[in-house]
Amino acid sequence: MIPRVSMITLAVDDLERAVIFYRDGLGLPTPGIIGTEYEHGAVAFFDLQPGLNLAVWPRSSLAHDTGLPKGTPNPTEMSLAHNVSSKAEVDAVMAQAKSAGAVIVKPARDTFWGAMRGISRTLTGISGRLPGILNCCRTTSGFLPLHPADTLRERADRASAL
Repeated sequence: MIPRVSMITLAVDDLERAVIFYRDGLGLPTPGIIGTEYEHGAVAFFDLQPGLNLAVWPRSSLAHDTGLPKGTPNPTEMSLAHNVSSKAEVDAVMAQAKSAGAVIVKPARDTFWGAMRGISRTLTGISGRLPGILNCCRTTSGFLPLHPADTLRERADRASAL
């Protein structure tokens, strides 16, 4: 298999709240919620970088689509990393996540492998619980810039024209 990951889908209990967190809180570009005219179709896509998108989809819709039972959220089942190029950027991203509603699990600090790392639990909207982990690290690989939001809007427009 040639690795071609292009979409990361997170199951959420409150789609509107998740969009507010990722769009308004973290600044990820999105055309907003689409597919509301279809049963189990409402979803929001966010451009992360060219060729990689984040989707937030209601947990019940993902369960319906897969034919699997709707599971209980578990914050240790998945971790997303956001790499930046300086310790100041780690602090800034952690502060931005916290102001957007994330809970800081581990404040940013130096690690034994030479990075600075902080961990926050991100939003899925389960009565105050915030499953999902956002790792923010300073590495020598630098920061991968976000792709412009209009690319997803263009894709959504083309899809709706079919």
